[in-house]
Amino acid sequence: MLDHGPGDVRFFDRVAPLYDRLMPPGNGAALSDALSLSHRPVGTVLDVAGGTGRIARALSGVVTSGDDEHGVVVVDRSVGMLDVARRRGHACLAADATRLPVETDAVDAVVVADALHHVRDQRALVAEARRVVAPGGVVVVSDFDPSTLRGRALVGLEHAVGFDSTFSTPDDLARFLEREGLSARVVRGGFGYVVAGRVPESPD
Repeated sequence: MLDHGPGDVRFFDRVAPLYDRLMPPGNGAALSDALSLSHRPVGTVLDVAGGTGRIARALSGVVTSGDDEHGVVVVDRSVGMLDVARRRGHACLAADATRLPVETDAVDAVVVADALHHVRDQRALVAEARRVVAPGGVVVVSDFDPSTLRGRALVGLEHAVGFDSTFSTPDDLARFLEREGLSARVVRGGFGYVVAGRVPESPD
């Protein structure tokens, strides 16, 4: 089996120029519904494992920052993907999703879209997301349900090309976020689902 490196980064470096032609646009409506569960205004968002900024573009107009484009920062380990995102005007940060160079309680939300299954240490990613999101903010994950017909096909395809992917159903992911201390809810079900987990608010 091919080894694409942690997070399949080498693969995404290679396909970066073509990535947006292969992937559909991000589901801005579902992500907006998830962000609306925040108990604080959403003006700063980290688009973690955000690649070319496909999801950052979908979030345009959703964040409440006066500068929507830079209210969302794309975070990724793939230099090739970030090069594309920068050329498109997105603020970018080259970093490992499990070790974010961001201060505690620094942002209003973290979004991980179509990428969690590529992360080997998913617990570390969620712990980092919870750390950097301020109390009352949300951690939003969209991914693919392996129990659906299309999901089973995707699992087979990703393993065939050498990805070391680990998928979760929406309910399993919500339970996982709950165990990590977040108040979780399945916002959108189906093949491409969305789950949101709110960070506990500070006591009065």
